[in-house]
Amino acid sequence: MFDLDVLLGRAELKERIDELEDETDRLRERYEAESERRAEAARARQEAEEEVNRLEDRIAQLEGELEQVDDDGAGGVEIRRRERLRGRRLEDVLDRLESFRSDAEGALTTVVAADADRDDLDGDLTDLLGDRTTLLADAAPCVCCVDDAGLVSVALEPPVLPDDRDPGWNDRFAFEREWFLPTGRYALAVVRTDLFALGIYEDGERVDYRGFESDVKGSHSKGGFSQARFERLRNEQIDEHLDECRETLEEYVGAQAQSGRAAVDRLFLVGQRGVVDTLVDESGPELEPDATAAVDATGDPKPALEDAHHSFWTTELHVL
Repeated sequence: MFDLDVLLGRAELKERIDELEDETDRLRERYEAESERRAEAARARQEAEEEVNRLEDRIAQLEGELEQVDDDGAGGVEIRRRERLRGRRLEDVLDRLESFRSDAEGALTTVVAADADRDDLDGDLTDLLGDRTTLLADAAPCVCCVDDAGLVSVALEPPVLPDDRDPGWNDRFAFEREWFLPTGRYALAVVRTDLFALGIYEDGERVDYRGFESDVKGSHSKGGFSQARFERLRNEQIDEHLDECRETLEEYVGAQAQSGRAAVDRLFLVGQRGVVDTLVDESGPELEPDATAAVDATGDPKPALEDAHHSFWTTELHVL
């Protein structure tokens, strides 16, 4: 007898179907195994994420405890309030301090130098402030005003600070308004490596002005001989610029008797710290400033002078 499947060519097809069914079963088994593996990986990932979250929470808790320990170790001492004062607001604060009255020795005024440590401070001051004495390091150089009843305890960073002033008890706080306010006739100059601007002021109002810019090379990225030559040329240009700054100061400030200009009571130099220091060091005693300051005055000479004047005559108040 003949096999119909063979005669009709179906035997080969059936074998192929069987092979494909076997292959399908194998693929299904592998898919199920892979799905189970992925499910296990997802569970493991979820558990890992939960562990990470738990550890992060613990870290945050420990950091909080550490901060608390640090605060406790420092006695929780911190500046109660800071405020930058100028103009009418500054005058109001000074008026209030000047209006304070106590008995004959109830108000202490102390000038704290920039490099003063606790051992350098007046013993009465440290007794009154206790742990708060450490806050003066943040405010120095400053003028500190405290009273024996603990009603007032402030430090002020004035633009002008007297070089030598002994602490003193009085029935009021003893300071000069000219440490804080633009009083009288004075000169203020802002100096940069490429800019100079000078203003003559009377009680804060500018009555004379001189300003200029110099052609000073900027940054240079090349190395070798060209870099050294560039730096030499730039330094020469800066020296020429400072010579012109010095001549202008002598004309407006140092030699006013010869120029016929009215004398100024005080001279202030501000700007780039290194440039200001160099100008002071290389100038004679007739140009010795009453105060210097580093200020970020940018732009053309006249706007830079306005910014510098505003920045210089600002006092920072620290409520201890």
